Amino acid sequence: MNEIRLPLGELAEGAIDVLTDALGGLFDVIRAVFAGFYDLVDVILSTPPFWAVILVIAALAWFAKGWKLGVGTAVGLLVIVGVDQWENAMDTLALVLVSSAIAVVVAIPLGILAARSDVASRVIRPVLDFMQTMPAFVYLIPALILFRVGVVPGIVATIVFAMAPGVRLTELGIRGVDREVVEAGHAFGSSPWRILRQIQLPLAMPSIMAGVNQVIMLSLSMVVIAGMVGAGGLGGDVVQSLTRIDVGLGFEAGLSVVILAIVLDRITGAFGARDRRRPRGRRADAASARRTDEPANGGAAASADAPEREPALARSS
Repeated sequence: MNEIRLPLGELAEGAIDVLTDALGGLFDVIRAVFAGFYDLVDVILSTPPFWAVILVIAALAWFAKGWKLGVGTAVGLLVIVGVDQWENAMDTLALVLVSSAIAVVVAIPLGILAARSDVASRVIRPVLDFMQTMPAFVYLIPALILFRVGVVPGIVATIVFAMAPGVRLTELGIRGVDREVVEAGHAFGSSPWRILRQIQLPLAMPSIMAGVNQVIMLSLSMVVIAGMVGAGGLGGDVVQSLTRIDVGLGFEAGLSVVILAIVLDRITGAFGARDRRRPRGRRADAASARRTDEPANGGAAASADAPEREPALARSS
């Protein structure tokens, strides 16, 4: 009895060959753009002295949540300096920032499209499920073929792996906006673009920021995998420690990844908490405005009734 085997692997390999032959120039352009973005961010982070970068990040953390987060951020980054992983940490941070920024730029419009179209949502959701459940190592194979060894395959694999939460939470946030608020915007003659920009996106911002936070965390989880294809940074040291069975180097690089993850998570989470408080503040302001108007309306009603009461008093007298 002959075994029946679906040629899915051959089809995937053939598709990659077709893409390489037909769109090789396009992939070279994408590789150059991604590498240029990475080099620019890496230069910005690596050129100044470490204490200047620490002061800037700590000030951002202080502004986001308060002095405790600012001090904790400075202490954590000083630990990275103390274990001599600063340059690798900045390389990793540059990769995470570039990957997260590109993923967010792609994810938010897709989330908006999915929120405004049920057909688009039904098409996008299975694709996101596939992207999240497929092992991340599998993304590296076509990425290596299309973009060659270096930091760019790591960036591409990170974008594919980390983009899904941004799309899902953007769609969830926009769909969760009160329909009465949207209908009020339509009643006042606002265009769909204005409703999206001034009503739906501001009210959905807490959910969108949660999506940005998850994109950054998933990007950091890809650091080691990106190090396997020549991305360098902390992931490269983790891979090197694995090949050498070097416990010390692996612990120092892993601890540096953890510190970066905590700092980025707390800062983005703090900005998301600010956005969660703003809609409540707007509703509270609207409620207080209504309460302020009620006595005035009540006074106007009383003054309107006064002429009717006066004749009654006159008749009684």
